[in-house]
Amino acid sequence: MSGEPAVRGRRTSRVLLTDPRGRLLLLSARDPRSPGAAWWFTVGGGIEAGESGEEAALREVAEETGLVLRSDRLGPVVWTRRALFTVDGVRIDQHEEFRVVVLDAVETAAVRVDTTEATHGHRWWSPEALATTAETVRPRGMAARLPEVLAAGVRGEWPAVEHLGEVDEDLNE
Repeated sequence: MSGEPAVRGRRTSRVLLTDPRGRLLLLSARDPRSPGAAWWFTVGGGIEAGESGEEAALREVAEETGLVLRSDRLGPVVWTRRALFTVDGVRIDQHEEFRVVVLDAVETAAVRVDTTEATHGHRWWSPEALATTAETVRPRGMAARLPEVLAAGVRGEWPAVEHLGEVDEDLNE
């Protein structure tokens, strides 16, 4: 045995949940086995057996924010990526898809982040704040891509799906 952790495959549906001002809601987590290891991530999570990516996105938004949205509120998948990382001693090989939801002012005011989902906080991030933070935000490079995706959505011209690559988050901290 090499001592390497077992790898667990996981498919996720993530949501770029934005407010009318173009700010993105991110949740924060920490690795309990690595003091100081913290990161910000988008709303969303694992796709359960028998569930579509769209169904998972809607379920995750409801679980993490308390918002119950109709499927027609979800934009199409705009980004995909494969991320490898270790958390709590488990190596994860995660395939992610990202959809956009632009909330209206009433929906934004109704967001109630579940603290069991965002164990170390949550924050609405402007693209400028994302671009200048020294904190770890996943996926990287989101600040540069987000305004273009949102502008295309406003025009009703969603961009083609962009694959953000394959990244080993453990090597890129």
